[in-house]
Amino acid sequence: MNKVLVAYFSASKETARVAERLAKEIGAELFEIEPEIPYTDADLDWQDRNSRSSVEMNDTGSRPAIRSRVEDMDKYDIVFIGFPVWWYREPSIIDTFMEAYDFSGKTVVPFATSGGSPIGNSGKNMQALAPGAKVAGGKRLSSGISGKALADWASEWI
Repeated sequence: MNKVLVAYFSASKETARVAERLAKEIGAELFEIEPEIPYTDADLDWQDRNSRSSVEMNDTGSRPAIRSRVEDMDKYDIVFIGFPVWWYREPSIIDTFMEAYDFSGKTVVPFATSGGSPIGNSGKNMQALAPGAKVAGGKRLSSGISGKALADWASEWI
């Protein structure tokens, strides 16, 4: 049986709710990707070109620090990684997470929440950061998705 992890970054708690529901439905362990320096509302103001999130997303090399690490990443076969869509892709902190571990031989499944933006090239971006992994294209999920719908979606990889 595959050992599964649901890791997520959530700025507004929508992604957290989906990740928690997913982990519960599929019997996975849960890990929150927390920034070392928490984001403030001003940091998240996407309309301000000088906000922290805008600056990070305009620099593809930006790697915000993460507060803690997954213990024993080697034990997981499948890693679902959730995040809000920022600038039509995964937030830079997800790139930090992807580069922090060796995902060789693992299946990585991105999922995102968004007010309407698609997940874009997140799967391809994440694949480039984890060349030894099989990274799925990913899917944007509604924050109100049912547990059954999450389990049905996840069953493709478990």
